[in-house]
Amino acid sequence: MATDTVPTGHLIGYARVSTDDQEAQLQIDALKAAGCSRIFVDKASGKNADRPELTAALDYVRKGDALCVWKLDRFARSLIDLVTMVDGLEGRGIGFKVLTGALASIDPGTPDGRLMLQVVGAMAEFERALIKDRTRAGLDAARAQGRTGGRPTVMDADKLAAAKARQAKGESVTAIAKALGVSRATLYRALADTA
Repeated sequence: MATDTVPTGHLIGYARVSTDDQEAQLQIDALKAAGCSRIFVDKASGKNADRPELTAALDYVRKGDALCVWKLDRFARSLIDLVTMVDGLEGRGIGFKVLTGALASIDPGTPDGRLMLQVVGAMAEFERALIKDRTRAGLDAARAQGRTGGRPTVMDADKLAAAKARQAKGESVTAIAKALGVSRATLYRALADTA
């Protein structure tokens, strides 16, 4: 919903980052600049149905308010999810506003805006599916060539043998990890994998 047509209530923000390593500050700053009086932030994958802060934001907004997101893909997991949530908001008299992208100047409360919302949502869902397929194809091709993904292991066979020998002599895990230059968690995991 465009800013000038936001009902007389409050603008409530919702931000999401996919992992704990990512920061939501860019989204938070944009939501504050847009005038959001309260901002809910999730650290969860968009494909994760359990997003407690989104649930809290949807419970918090009241008739006359508008829910505001920085970008559409921060809000919905799929086109069906998007349409269902926007319909739910609209049915409760709550507006919806997207700050960036194709929907930044569109009012999803109008027929034209509704169409654009669905087209953009369908394109975002299609793009996610393409990325998933390309990633899977790349991993399959790498496996076929004998390569495996992920970080190289820190615990090679020599270090593992040394760790087992030291453990048999009664050395503590902390001392063994320090001597081998690995973390205790890495050492525990390597020993558990061979047990």
